Amino acid sequence: MDSIYDVEDASGILSPGIVLFREIVERNVDAMIELAGDPGRLRPHCKTHKMAEVTRLEVARGITKHKAATFAEAEMLAEAGAESVFLAYNLVGPNVGRGVEFRRRFPHVHFAVTADHPEPVAALGAVMSSAGQMIDVLLDVDVGQNRTGTPAGDAAADLYALIDRTDGLAVGGLHVYDGHNHQESLAERQEAVDGCWSQASRLRDRLVADGFVVPRIVAGGTPTFAVWAAVDDPAIECSPGTCVLHDVGYGGHFPEQPFTPAALLLTRVVSRPTADRVTLDLGNKAVASDPPAGQRVHFPDLPDAEAVVHNEEHLVLKTPRAGEFQPGDVLFGIPTHVCPTSALHESATVVEAGLVVGTWEVTARKRRLTI
Repeated sequence: MDSIYDVEDASGILSPGIVLFREIVERNVDAMIELAGDPGRLRPHCKTHKMAEVTRLEVARGITKHKAATFAEAEMLAEAGAESVFLAYNLVGPNVGRGVEFRRRFPHVHFAVTADHPEPVAALGAVMSSAGQMIDVLLDVDVGQNRTGTPAGDAAADLYALIDRTDGLAVGGLHVYDGHNHQESLAERQEAVDGCWSQASRLRDRLVADGFVVPRIVAGGTPTFAVWAAVDDPAIECSPGTCVLHDVGYGGHFPEQPFTPAALLLTRVVSRPTADRVTLDLGNKAVASDPPAGQRVHFPDLPDAEAVVHNEEHLVLKTPRAGEFQPGDVLFGIPTHVCPTSALHESATVVEAGLVVGTWEVTARKRRLTI
């Protein structure tokens, strides 16, 4: 395995566990800033790491604007020093009231959410107005993913106008997430982003011509980060997430990205059931199971091993090198999808210069902290 992952003494690290290599995390954050051109052009998504300590590393480097998907993440960001928190989620049901509570709890934090339908806009405005609060709302624009959002046409313009005239709400700009764009060819990704930007910029220009302000366009994720970063428009805030920890999934498909996996899974051999099998304690409760079975984790020291069984508490590898391993031996694996993997662990062991230096809580893995 690459020497950047050396751990002088792993005997005290519980398995299965997630291990963060601090220097690599810092290099990934620095690479993120370099790619964006300025920390002010960044609004990284915390869904990948969910950790206050990672947020503090980013804030210390001038990244003061952040993106979240849950109130727990938003609260974690605010407590960790973020000056601007964008909860990229449409508030419905009890979450409307939680928006009021967040504004009261963190009045110094600029807070924004998304909307894509008139009814939640009216409900949010009524609750905010009656509470004497204001909240920014970004129009969620559907540029082809067809998950949330409104297509960039007449209905989008009408909804933006509705947000603007609703008491308790202020227009915050546009949210343009293109999670469907993960073409392996960089040229094809660039072409796809050009199509998204064309839709978003035309809508923005129309809104401005109609007298509305469009203060920001929060755009993209990790796969299209470099492409959006190259768009010369001061309104764009790039919102990559995965790249701060990185993983095998993105590393294998987007090799042009200047990031290195910083979160590895430490697992131990618990059994040698046959001559060609090794059983690890890395069940699917410790590594994301959304990639297909057999493709969920890569072992640098056993790159050709075949995952033949994966259930809640065990991962069985088939390899002709099985005889080299005994129960208790340590292996490190790189997750294919790190975002849901980090959420499976209460804390991460932190390694610096090869030494275990502490643990970082995965604070926002919970759906609720205090709000």
